[in-house]
Amino acid sequence: MEDEDVSYHSRGDLMLDGLQRRRISNDSLLPMLDDDAAMNCFAYVRRSDYASLSCVNSRFNKQIRSGTLSELRKKIGIVEYWVYLVCDLKEWEAFDPDRNKWMALPKMPCDECFNHADKESLAVGSELLVFGREFYDFAIWKYVFFPHCWVKCRGMNQPRCLFGSGSLGSIAIVAGGSDIKGNVLNSAELYNSSKGRWETLPNMHVPRRSCSGFFMNGKFYVIGGMSSPTVSLTCGEEYDLKKRKWRKIEGMYPYVNQGAQAPPLVAVVENELYGVEHITNMVMKYEEAGNAWKVLGRLPVRADSSNGWGLGFKACGEKLVVVGGQRGVEGESIVLSSWCPRSGVDNNGSLDWKIVGVKEHVGVFVYNCAVMGC
Repeated sequence: MEDEDVSYHSRGDLMLDGLQRRRISNDSLLPMLDDDAAMNCFAYVRRSDYASLSCVNSRFNKQIRSGTLSELRKKIGIVEYWVYLVCDLKEWEAFDPDRNKWMALPKMPCDECFNHADKESLAVGSELLVFGREFYDFAIWKYVFFPHCWVKCRGMNQPRCLFGSGSLGSIAIVAGGSDIKGNVLNSAELYNSSKGRWETLPNMHVPRRSCSGFFMNGKFYVIGGMSSPTVSLTCGEEYDLKKRKWRKIEGMYPYVNQGAQAPPLVAVVENELYGVEHITNMVMKYEEAGNAWKVLGRLPVRADSSNGWGLGFKACGEKLVVVGGQRGVEGESIVLSSWCPRSGVDNNGSLDWKIVGVKEHVGVFVYNCAVMGC
């Protein structure tokens, strides 16, 4: 009898232990794994699969919302690059070049004035910022990857349009532009996506609008643009974030803007600056030591037909990506082409552009384009 009691209690303990393990398994991120191991597994999940996984695992949903998974991916060094673009005034889309997958973003809940006004876009951290003008004032809308929605973003200290901008990790800088009265600005601001705040920076030496900005070697640069309707600028400016000072660089961008031309098409890959001379459709590389530009080869699409407008020229990891329209037998489409500068120029003196994506029946004009790496 005593042995039977021992046996009975042992079986009961085993049953209870099994129930506890089952309960632990149900509460865990992944069955039979502790949370640290599960998070390391989830870190390698493609971002395009987050929505599906969040439906079957509520704790995974919370990890995405809290930003914990994003921070872990940064720590491990996992980066996915997505191209965000709009070829219709109302519909933004995202493209994953590694999977050749297109994803529609939800409709932005802005007013009709914002929809039809000129806009600038900027990817910073895991946010897509879209700048434009609503009926009464400038506005900024922010797309949040998860929970896959648009929210109104806090405005700049000095609202503006037609500015130059660039991002580095979770921060971005906007410089120059025009205020709501049309005055050309020499002011600049830094946006911290982690805090959602704008910080006023020291003023540039020269006011400018319709310019372009970028980060290179940890410093922010702005080039091109116009200081007035009749004065085009060839100088650039460099901002040192540690010293909080601007340095003027004469002759950094000799390809002057005209009133109808787009801002300079520039992108930085591995701390090397590349640009497009849209009149000749040529890709160039900036040689910092000599403060000069070297012609490399031709674009895969034409930039001259619209004075540089309607075309995206962006850095996408170790590659340059060109997003532009193409007309063919089957109609109009947007084509994404990439080239890796490491591959160099081929024996024929041309660049080996590879098509990475095609979006058909959407026209040939790209209104806005940004690349997000997170």
